[in-house]
Amino acid sequence: MEKIERTAVLGAGVIGASWTALFAAAGLDVDIYDPSPTGEADVKAYVERAWPTLEKLGLAKPGRQGAMRFHGSAAAAVCDAQFIQENVPERLDVKHDLFREIEPELSPQCIVSSSASGLMVSEMQTGWQDPSRFILGHPFNPPHLIPLVELLGNDRTAEGVLEVAEVFYESIGKVTIRVGREVPGHIANRLQAALWREAIHLVETGVGSVEDVDKAVWAGPGLRWAAMGPHMLFHLAAGPGGLGEFCNRYRPSFDRWWRDLGEPELTPELSAQLSAGVNEEANDATVADLAGNRDDLIVAMLKATSDKRRL
Repeated sequence: MEKIERTAVLGAGVIGASWTALFAAAGLDVDIYDPSPTGEADVKAYVERAWPTLEKLGLAKPGRQGAMRFHGSAAAAVCDAQFIQENVPERLDVKHDLFREIEPELSPQCIVSSSASGLMVSEMQTGWQDPSRFILGHPFNPPHLIPLVELLGNDRTAEGVLEVAEVFYESIGKVTIRVGREVPGHIANRLQAALWREAIHLVETGVGSVEDVDKAVWAGPGLRWAAMGPHMLFHLAAGPGGLGEFCNRYRPSFDRWWRDLGEPELTPELSAQLSAGVNEEANDATVADLAGNRDDLIVAMLKATSDKRRL
């Protein structure tokens, strides 16, 4: 496939606007469709806010911002696209309607990648006559800042499509992983769901406050997780014997902890308890202020670790 230079973003809410900023920063032209009457203004404002972050991370190409064109229909937005990032609401009927609209307008080599976090590729494929160039490309929010993209196809995906998508994403600074088979939530969302389930259980049963459970993550294992994943970290934890020795040494402890993990349900009462706790933790800071602080911390960590990642 020829080098990808023109992209399209379908659905330009928070996720789509973030993808737009990243594509434009990489010098790629972006055709954008969103049904919101304020969509164009919202995207332009988002890109303007994101740009300093992209420059700090070295993701914005000096002197070359890709052109952004806004369209009144999804069909018009995809005509010239080589790569499409789809971000419309996670309802199968909405996605299927979109796919039926754009499929006749696509060039033969165009790849359509969905940001869907909760839907299965096989479910979404039923909206296509030919789903061979449709894949999952699930980011973490915000995509211009968090490197991860989870890639997934299946036996109806054409040969080489995932490889082209992988090369494309990595060329704009993303870190890709392959999801080996369909499961709800893919990989990363399942991991964070498992952690949050136990975090909620600890609050619900009075083991720790919302703030203390959060502190236990960011001031403890969260620092290590930003450096390496759990398997590699435990491989390092038992000395020369590696992960095998770790498993032998700590199997009784982990078996006991796993048997005691909770299975909370997000009842209205529990949701109210968690909301009150996080509001207390926020200490009157606005959501915008908290998000800005989050982004600044992530940028600092990414810059500090970028050279080490290349070792």
